[in-house]
Amino acid sequence: MEPEAAAYVICELNDIQSQKAQGFNLAVIENGEEVPLPIVIVRWGRQVFGYVNKCPHDGVKLDWERNQFLDPNGLRLMCGKHGAMFELGTGICTDGPCKGRMLQPVALAIIDGDICATGLVLAEDDDEDEDDDETLEAKQEREEAEAKKARKEQKELEKDERKERKLVEARTVSETGE
Repeated sequence: MEPEAAAYVICELNDIQSQKAQGFNLAVIENGEEVPLPIVIVRWGRQVFGYVNKCPHDGVKLDWERNQFLDPNGLRLMCGKHGAMFELGTGICTDGPCKGRMLQPVALAIIDGDICATGLVLAEDDDEDEDDDETLEAKQEREEAEAKKARKEQKELEKDERKERKLVEARTVSETGE
């Protein structure tokens, strides 16, 4: 007998910034077997949209680089391999080799501030420590991304400071004639 579908917490709503997308690797039970289910969740304000992370054209994952799902304008999901474009709210391909086809939706709900998958039977780890490791891994990824962003901002700041110093030096030279 198959277990009943329930609501499974994927992450907190605030774990995904508005107008961003993030990938998750779940596992579902199908015919008594555990099967991997990579998904992408798009957050738009208080709305979330979920899809299986698989392009209908060639079956490849959409993200061309880890968690890079959106087009350059951030308005559509984009397959990194073929450039197919998908509407965020419907998953319908509007441009590319699979035009007219759609991503497989994953039912989501926001419950008590958490994004939950519904209508699925997820394979859950019996070992509580493994769940903690997954949470730790997600935190580490987020911290690495934040550190990378901070380093980039620091480099920009230093670059701006160097420009400012050069301008001040140039003004000083032109004022003193040296």
